[in-house]
Amino acid sequence: MNLLYESDTFAVMHVLANAPSEAAPNSSQPVLERHGFEIVDKRSGKEVYLDGSWAEMFQQQIQAWQQQTPTQEEVEDTLEGYTGLAQQPVVVH
Repeated sequence: MNLLYESDTFAVMHVLANAPSEAAPNSSQPVLERHGFEIVDKRSGKEVYLDGSWAEMFQQQIQAWQQQTPTQEEVEDTLEGYTGLAQQPVVVH
C-alpha cells in the first residue's frame, strides 16, 4: 500500500493486491494484475475502495495531475466527488 495523498480532509492510498513477493514462485500462467485506490474521507470517517474501471478512471486522473500539478483545492474538489460512494466506516487507519 502506497500513500499517495494526505491532508486534514482526505487520504488516498494505492493498494497493490497482488504485489510480487520474494517467496512467490515464477509461473508461466498469466496473472491478472489487481490494484485499487482507497479514498478516506476523514470528516465523515468513511472510505471508498475503487477497483476495476473505477480504479482505471482514477489512475487517469492521477496521471493528469502529474502533468498539470493541480492546487490542493482542485485535488480536494475531485476527491469530494467520490465521497458519495463512501459507505464503509473507517475501522483501522
